[in-house]
Amino acid sequence: MPSALPSGPSDSSAQSGTAGRNVWTVVLCWITVLLEGYDLVVLGAIIPTLLKTRHLGMTAGDATTVATLSLVGVAIGAVCVGPLADRLGRRLLLISSVVVFSLFTLLVPLAGSVTVFAGLRLLAGLGLGACMPVSLTLMAEHMPAERRARASTLTMTGYHTGAVITSLLALKVTDHWQVLFYVLGVAGFVVAAIQWFKLPESEAFVAAKESAAARQRVPFTELLKPAYLRAGIGIWVASFMGLLLVYGLNTWLPKLMNDAGYPVPTAVTQLLVLNVGGVAGLVLGGFVADRRGIKGTTMGWFGVSVVMLACLSVRMDSDLLLDVVVFFTGVFVFSAQVLVYAYVTHYYPASVRGTALGSASGIGRIGSIVGPSVTGALVTAGIGHPWGFYFFALVAVLALLAVATLPGRTRAVVEPVAEPAV
Repeated sequence: MPSALPSGPSDSSAQSGTAGRNVWTVVLCWITVLLEGYDLVVLGAIIPTLLKTRHLGMTAGDATTVATLSLVGVAIGAVCVGPLADRLGRRLLLISSVVVFSLFTLLVPLAGSVTVFAGLRLLAGLGLGACMPVSLTLMAEHMPAERRARASTLTMTGYHTGAVITSLLALKVTDHWQVLFYVLGVAGFVVAAIQWFKLPESEAFVAAKESAAARQRVPFTELLKPAYLRAGIGIWVASFMGLLLVYGLNTWLPKLMNDAGYPVPTAVTQLLVLNVGGVAGLVLGGFVADRRGIKGTTMGWFGVSVVMLACLSVRMDSDLLLDVVVFFTGVFVFSAQVLVYAYVTHYYPASVRGTALGSASGIGRIGSIVGPSVTGALVTAGIGHPWGFYFFALVAVLALLAVATLPGRTRAVVEPVAEPAV
């Protein structure tokens, strides 16, 4: 017994150190996702001003190109992040990604042509695309298995919090939109500096480097086997449609509202209301899904989204009514997409879960490019309102049908697989 006495303070210190590492991981990953939410919404917030002032001679078609190239950069960054994270480590890759998108974001207001403007947004997107996947991976690998779902949900609220901050700042700076990019770029460099000193490396990554077996990857073809194909197709379609809605709305909602006859301040305010609803929806969606089942909740969420999006096609004279409809659109549309990812983590066993999440995210990113492109084409044609909302409602219907095809019981429940210790 005496020999055990000295170990008490040491054990306590070790536990305190681990807790401190986890706190820094949670805070810094959440802030990184917040920066991504800020960045990906900033273009939608300023498009009406850019077109109104004819900045660099920008047209609606040019704005569509800029929005599309921004998302192409994000998609490329997201696709490339896996191999790089396995080779370089989560910590270094996340810090590097934040530095890359911060640098090119600071340069955007200095662009002398639409081409340079679009090119800088593309390059910023390359860094941005890596931020969310790496942040979610770090969060999961620093948390015990029973808390990983909540950790992921908490991380995703950062995206919509960032979007809310963008909307608030956009209302304050009005025509001085350059301030939005300067704030983001400086904030990104500050976050990267703190990450350099405080963000710990993933213990799972360190352990994987020491084990050849741990580095073996499950090929994508595993998801095409009969046991997973039905769920895979449904998830891919739902993820494609879900991210199409998220990015399409965040990019073009102010312009669609402006085309409907609402003044620019009101139109930009709706972007704020939409993302406040998104934060509330993430909390509510996870709570309901844990108790009522993920598939049924996701179907219900997409079903309500259809109604809300269709309602936005109608011009409303009451600002309060408009705020309510837009708020609930955010509640159900944005959290429905996250519930699709939640289904993936519950359905697939640990041996293929990472591959399944990667495929869902990658295919969903294609939807994030298609959404702004199609909506932009409608705006360019002069029919953004109401056809943009008709288009979004149809997409929500297709997502609902895709979720309906998913197996009702999750495979992870039927065939439990122990999580590796981290």
